[in-house]
Amino acid sequence: MAGHSQFKNIMHRKGAQDAKRARAFTKLIRELTVAAKSGLPDPNANPRLRAAIQAARAVNMPKDTMDRAIKRGTGGGDDTNYDEVRYEGYGPGGVAIIVEALTDNRNRTAGEVRTAFAKLGGTLGETNSVSFLFERVGRIVFPATAAEPDAMFEAALDAGAANVDSTDGGHEVISAPTDLGAVREVLEKRFGPPQEAKLGWQAKTTVSVGEADAETLFKLIDAIEDNDDVQSIFANYEIADAVLAKLTA
Repeated sequence: MAGHSQFKNIMHRKGAQDAKRARAFTKLIRELTVAAKSGLPDPNANPRLRAAIQAARAVNMPKDTMDRAIKRGTGGGDDTNYDEVRYEGYGPGGVAIIVEALTDNRNRTAGEVRTAFAKLGGTLGETNSVSFLFERVGRIVFPATAAEPDAMFEAALDAGAANVDSTDGGHEVISAPTDLGAVREVLEKRFGPPQEAKLGWQAKTTVSVGEADAETLFKLIDAIEDNDDVQSIFANYEIADAVLAKLTA
């Protein structure tokens, strides 16, 4: 797989966002509901639901909260329909950004995302305006304590993964989209449930961002993440460790 993983940069920023647990719960509850609605309510027969449950457990979501979300998705009295939408654009420093959302109101979400881009040095483009700079991949994330980097690397490659990026924040295993389920199954048997296992985007090339643009870029990403409809954000930035340490100090 070409391109540098942004896992290291993103994980450094996660520590400053632990206070957003309530918003994280809201996003995960929506994913649980949509995952349950899109397939069988049995996580063993519904990979998307299984991944959503694992992600919810990783942030210590109560079981009854998960059960209610799944019940809503399987006909439990909530007839809200969520659309899966993708927004693409450029942020400060020419950074390409992909935003994935689940929304019950496309106009509202598009307007809010567009406003965030406009206020913080970005430009929202048309669909496919930046996705050609990325490739679709499977992403499986384990905590750093799950394994030593060498053990994770060897096990992942043996399972059919394309690459592994290990940092103090955890292990990100990258696979071809079609191999996501098989790789996850093998690694889960050895290292336990992952924190996340879902399709994502990986940059083919990256853009080096200096301190001034990086600060505004992070504000833009934070503003987009604050939207309850937004599920995932992917960007092709590369920021020097010294700059990152200064901004996150």
